[in-house]
Amino acid sequence: MKHKLTLALSFALPIGLLLFGTPTLPVLAAAPTKPAVPIPSATNILAHLRPTHPRLLATSADFAKLKERMATDSQLQSWHAKLQAQAQEIMTAAPSRYEIPDGLRLLATSRRVMNRVYTLALLYRLDGDKRYAERAWQELADAANFPDWNPRHFLDTAEMTHAFAIGYDWLYDVWTPEQRATLQQAMVEKGLKAALPIYRARRWWAVAHHNWNQVCNGGIGMGAMALADVEPDLAGEILHDALESIQLAMAEFAPDGAWKEGPGYWNYATFYNVVFLAGLQSALSTDFGLSQFGAFKDTGLFPIYVTGPLGRTFNYADGGDHAIFASQMFWLARVFHQPVLASYERRATSPSALDLLWYDPADTNPKAASLPLDKYFRGAEVALLRSEWDNPQALFVGFKAGDNKANHSHLDLGSFVFDAAGVRWAMDLGADDYNLPGYFGGQRWNYYRLRAEGQNTLVINPGQGPDQDPKASTRITRFESTPKRAFAIADLTPAYARNASRVWRGIELLDREKVVVQDEIQADKPIELWWFMHTPARVKIEDNGRTATLQQVGAQLHAEILSPSGASFQIMDAEPLPASPHPEKQARNERIRKLAIHLTDISNTRLAVLLAPKPAKDEGAIQPPKVSSLAEW
Repeated sequence: MKHKLTLALSFALPIGLLLFGTPTLPVLAAAPTKPAVPIPSATNILAHLRPTHPRLLATSADFAKLKERMATDSQLQSWHAKLQAQAQEIMTAAPSRYEIPDGLRLLATSRRVMNRVYTLALLYRLDGDKRYAERAWQELADAANFPDWNPRHFLDTAEMTHAFAIGYDWLYDVWTPEQRATLQQAMVEKGLKAALPIYRARRWWAVAHHNWNQVCNGGIGMGAMALADVEPDLAGEILHDALESIQLAMAEFAPDGAWKEGPGYWNYATFYNVVFLAGLQSALSTDFGLSQFGAFKDTGLFPIYVTGPLGRTFNYADGGDHAIFASQMFWLARVFHQPVLASYERRATSPSALDLLWYDPADTNPKAASLPLDKYFRGAEVALLRSEWDNPQALFVGFKAGDNKANHSHLDLGSFVFDAAGVRWAMDLGADDYNLPGYFGGQRWNYYRLRAEGQNTLVINPGQGPDQDPKASTRITRFESTPKRAFAIADLTPAYARNASRVWRGIELLDREKVVVQDEIQADKPIELWWFMHTPARVKIEDNGRTATLQQVGAQLHAEILSPSGASFQIMDAEPLPASPHPEKQARNERIRKLAIHLTDISNTRLAVLLAPKPAKDEGAIQPPKVSSLAEW
């Protein structure tokens, strides 16, 4: 099955994430002995456990309050009807089966069970129709009889444990003692006890710094809280270790709230991070200070900034550019008093159960919230520039430096996307099929979409192995934002140190109406240089290669080489260069071309390209800006 990111299931996580997760290698580093946020002993964690059910994310009073709000809120009424329509489809579908189609992951099944249980359980709480609970039981009973929950790919186990925790807790008063015993045994034997040796050995996802940490701690933690009254020793130990472990991943939001794995995995990671914190608050009356840890309070702004005027994200790393819908934005909005986050999630067209439960009616768009147009996220080293908020015709640039060693990274240091005039001109191709041989191993840098030549960045001396140093870490060294212009400059030298002594790239949004992409390269001996920009547009080369006109859906973009004088554009297919690896099984990138510049035998050059939407005929020609060094910007 191909890695598809244009589809979405409930909670709006990319289908690729749901089906495939992140088959990363085990992490061998030991967990810190003193976490930043002190955690009580296992015996004290459950001191204030709410004794009754439901207690995960909501109580009976919370469900009653939601029902009252629905009587007067038209959006909640609309979403309730959509959830009922989803439930009708579930009612006629067969219960999920134990299926591992790729030989590794049960994740699609775990996620389906979770979605169905959330939907059915919430509707039972709101509507009182026992058919919803009966259908939820069919789903859970079948999954309880699975031989296992596939602990070798532990995301599957964690998500299934989460599903059972919600089903057990939200429908507790519906189940017979025998049914509760069935759910308890499945959670303990297939979920909690599978996690215990990982916590005790401090290995694998328990010491990871990426999405696996939050998903596994969140899912298993929910199971522990659901059973804390009947399995206090087991639950206390697991919650203690989970509360310490999750801090490793939460530290990665520093210093500004961004996520190095890209916007799609931001959604996956923060969803489970929030579910865990919200579960702690409802079940134990405290999250032990974790919600105030580091830059977590700022992370809700990341998807807002990384989303362009077309609703498409700057999809660096393994991700698609689809719009982000994230029910956790409502929770973040309420907890951190940021109504603009709630306004962002109110766009959701296919609401989940938690969209209703966490719903916040705030309607404060970024402009009304006085958010600056431009933002530099340190740590992830991503800059976002735009001409205005809430205008689909606006200009938008996403630009990154960052760390090629970050989980899910591509060799994309210096890459960018560009929207203008209602279309995306420079695009990121996204991930390839996760099941390709060595995709997360020794062949990762053989695949075009993961290499620098498959990004909108530079390639120097192709054919020498990975076309950026896979271990390189780079930074945005300057960022400025004024009413008339904004720019970011990245020192990309570590990515190309094998062939060049200095590589800088700057991207400028000039007069809020045109973009300049400028590179400065110095090398000790002559090099071959490629400049690439992937685009779905039709491209016409003009003026002996000095300019190009890009056209799609009635809009036009002017591209012009400002420097050096001898450079020219060419059009290429989105496929590997002749000297690059050509794996037979990889995406073919049909209907995508790339605007390219090829320079040979150079050692010191300044390459500057202007990108500007073509104005109406009566508005005059585009005036190219004067080229100056990046040091003078």
